[in-house]
Amino acid sequence: MTRAESLDASGITDQPATTHDKISEPFAQGRSLRDSVTIAVSHYLKELDGQMSTDVYDMVLAEVEAPLLKEIMAYTRNNQTKASIMLGLNRGTLRKKLKQYKLISSKD
Repeated sequence: MTRAESLDASGITDQPATTHDKISEPFAQGRSLRDSVTIAVSHYLKELDGQMSTDVYDMVLAEVEAPLLKEIMAYTRNNQTKASIMLGLNRGTLRKKLKQYKLISSKD
C-alpha cells in the first residue's frame, strides 16, 4: 500500500493549493466545490490503476481544509475570533488547525 499523494481538481499534484486570484480551471468553468472534489477524487482513483492507497480521507480533508483556512484568515485580516465565528469552530480549535497547516507559528 502507498500513502495518498496530494491532489487537486485536475489530478495529482505536490504543489500547494492556489489562492482566489488563481482559480482552478474546473471551478472557473462554473463547477461547484462538490463537483471539483468529485472530479479530482475520480481522477486520483483512476491514476492509482488498481493499486491500494492509504489515508485518502485525511489527504482530501487536508487539501480542502488548508486553503479554506488560508482564505478565511485573509478575508478576516487574520482576526482569529472572526474567523472562528465564520467557520463555526472554537477559537482554540482554529488555532490548532492554523498551526497544523503552518499558517501561524507554533509560538503564537
